Amino acid sequence: MRNRRVILDAALDVFSRHGYRGATLDQIATEAGLSKPNILYYFNGKEEIHVTLLSQLMETWLDPLVEMDAGGDPLEEILAYVQRKLDMTRDLPRESRLFANEILQGAPRMGSQLHDGLKPLFDEKCAVITGWVAAGKLAPVDPRHLLFSIWATTQHYADFEVQVDTLLGGGAEVFDGAAAHLETLFRKLLTP
Repeated sequence: MRNRRVILDAALDVFSRHGYRGATLDQIATEAGLSKPNILYYFNGKEEIHVTLLSQLMETWLDPLVEMDAGGDPLEEILAYVQRKLDMTRDLPRESRLFANEILQGAPRMGSQLHDGLKPLFDEKCAVITGWVAAGKLAPVDPRHLLFSIWATTQHYADFEVQVDTLLGGGAEVFDGAAAHLETLFRKLLTP
């Protein structure tokens, strides 16, 4: 079990840096400090490793949206969701890049998970936001594009980490500044 975890962690590094197409089993083996045959003892190949990582990631990736409570204060629920997504970006940058790379390639290994896992949850939360807007608890907003905006503004910090670090110098203050900015942005957008 330990070797399997080591392989998956090494593969996450390799896939998040090189994407699926650019990653090789040799790179994963080197990163893991194991031989290629040892990798193949635990996994049938690069695709199985990649699919395993994506499957584990989807549940984690959906959790912050699942936590959005239809019975809570609408503005606070959305702002808390923004913060959870930003926290994930800070804490799980490799996972964010893995997900982004898969989407940019057309989601060939996780299309069914998008359709069967993300789409129903997305539709459910859009209906919640639509209800909040209809009740006058939020300013008029298209919930689909609101969620896309949240994803874009939070995941940017991981997906474009090199650019962000070059322009802002990196460090914890990047996320402190991002959190303050995003709270102001979404609070102004959504306050009725």
